[in-house]
Amino acid sequence: MKVVKSVSKASALFLLSLFFLTGCDIPVLQPKGPVGRQEYHLILWSFGLMSVVVLIVFILFAVMIIKYRANRKDTTNYDPENHGSAKLEVLWTIIPIIIVILMAVPTVTSEYNLQKSPTPSVKPLTVEATSIQWKWVFKYPEQGISTVNELYIPKDRPIKLVLNSQDAMASFWVPSLGGQIYTMTGMNTHMYLQADEIGTFQGRAANFNGKKFADQTFDVVSQSSSDFNNWVQTVKSTKPALTMNEYKKLEKPSVVGKMAFSAYPKQISNDAMNAKFGGMEGMPGMSDSSESKSSDDSAKSGSKADDMSGMSMKGGN
Repeated sequence: MKVVKSVSKASALFLLSLFFLTGCDIPVLQPKGPVGRQEYHLILWSFGLMSVVVLIVFILFAVMIIKYRANRKDTTNYDPENHGSAKLEVLWTIIPIIIVILMAVPTVTSEYNLQKSPTPSVKPLTVEATSIQWKWVFKYPEQGISTVNELYIPKDRPIKLVLNSQDAMASFWVPSLGGQIYTMTGMNTHMYLQADEIGTFQGRAANFNGKKFADQTFDVVSQSSSDFNNWVQTVKSTKPALTMNEYKKLEKPSVVGKMAFSAYPKQISNDAMNAKFGGMEGMPGMSDSSESKSSDDSAKSGSKADDMSGMSMKGGN
């Protein structure tokens, strides 16, 4: 009976914890875009399926310890020498197979869907993201601007992120919008995000990469298209250009605040950095050659406006 009491206490604590969690602000359970929403539904499906399995196991556990307890009066319903039951062998072989199928099919389907633009009819905005201990550098090849620790995006437009790392491997994650995906030196990885609400969402590094790992956070600011265009023009007209000397300071492990730059050196584009490290373009099935070519074309176009002795790339108007 002690076991039964322990199980009852554990169940009560579990239910109590669920009660308190309902009042918590958990961004991954409050998705603000189609990518995060798809991952949210997958989480709910996995949690529901696992809950059913756990519930059945606990019920069977309680039945066994009560029905076959040592001090029961009727002991004729238990045969300790019982073995070779074909019915039971088939039963406990088929059940795990069904569980694996129910988990694998929606997971693999979602994995493939997440590699595509959530809104194929709208041209995605390409943003290059580079992780550096312990900060994030974002580059906008089409606009020719760059930011540090803040990512501005237009609402309702898919964002194609091309990610790599300057040093230690990190992981890009915006719980409200979706993710996460690893960033590695010398290799581009890709992911899509999209916000269908205006607001500010916190992003962070989700892979331990040193003592200041917890401070490697950034804000994702979702704006209307007109506000986003105004922000781009403001950055171009009021912010300084990022020079190689300034970038070399960013390369050193440190925690910095938010920054914005009206231009950036072409040497720090993701493709240039990958070539420097002798890297490769993406993982199988995760790159889009046509969009990568578009980014390259934009970068080449921006480089024509180079006004920093061949070191910076000026984009846009």
